Amino acid sequence: MNTNGPITAFMLEHYKHFNAATLVDAAKAYEAQLEQGNKMMITLAGAMSTAELGKSLAEMIRQDKVHIITCTGANLEEDIMNLVAHSHYRRVPEYRDLSPEQEWALMEKGLNRVTDTCIPEEEAFRKLQKHIFRIWKDADKNGERYFPHQYMYKMLLSGVLESDYEIDPKNSWMLAAAEKDLPIVVPGWEDSTMGNIFASYCIKGDLKASTMKSGIEYMMWLADWYTKQSKEQGVGFFQIGGGIAGDFPICVVPMLYQDLERRDTPFWSYFCQISDSTTSYGSYSGAVPNEKITWGKLGIDTPKFIIESDATIVAPLVFAYLLGW
Repeated sequence: MNTNGPITAFMLEHYKHFNAATLVDAAKAYEAQLEQGNKMMITLAGAMSTAELGKSLAEMIRQDKVHIITCTGANLEEDIMNLVAHSHYRRVPEYRDLSPEQEWALMEKGLNRVTDTCIPEEEAFRKLQKHIFRIWKDADKNGERYFPHQYMYKMLLSGVLESDYEIDPKNSWMLAAAEKDLPIVVPGWEDSTMGNIFASYCIKGDLKASTMKSGIEYMMWLADWYTKQSKEQGVGFFQIGGGIAGDFPICVVPMLYQDLERRDTPFWSYFCQISDSTTSYGSYSGAVPNEKITWGKLGIDTPKFIIESDATIVAPLVFAYLLGW
């Protein structure tokens, strides 16, 4: 139950209309789902880890207010990069004014820009690479196969990175997830930096591609997880941003219902998306929730919300409400 901390109290007093009101309504409905004993999936698109969403998401995980996460490969790795290389990040508030030559200069310094924040190549990517390769290689030698997030969990829980922590570890959502063994689904992991690195080792013959479990296997695993969880209670869907992080997991319901013909499969019990995408030109990321009814993902009575705003502003506020901050 919400304890109305100062952030929550401010929201309840001032967020009365338009997107602000929807934010509060969505947070209250999320809270109601938890009170009913329902589970909640959170999906992370974009660069939410580089935006340091872990400052609030990690506590959501510790307090069992999220039960499964679907994220891009970038969000999976970038939370850990921030954990071990934070002091080497460079903020570029004037990024809108950079010339191509200035962008090239950042690249030559090993500074990979994500909007106003540059991730340091050597201190972040390469620091993780040497540790994760050993874990991949051990599995490869032993004929073992795991999902991308499971390898990351192994690295975090081994303690090999602890001496390199540069932020308070309580602000790392991946560390919180690893400690709880939280289920994570990572569709399209191959297009992340670590995915590219893994592919390079496979091309060189150092690793076998089969050592990494695939996206199809993630979908099969998710189908089993959803079937078991939804037998006893509903499963809600809280989508941050668009893209594959949201599109992939929401499809498990129509896949179960239509393709496997399991007609007793329940729809998602709650849906909220934070997005600044438009609905024009066939944009699925900008599609209003009712369109998902036609695809067999949501029911007529499913609580549905779309907060048309910047997820880096909105998501921490929703989490703050749920945490009683």
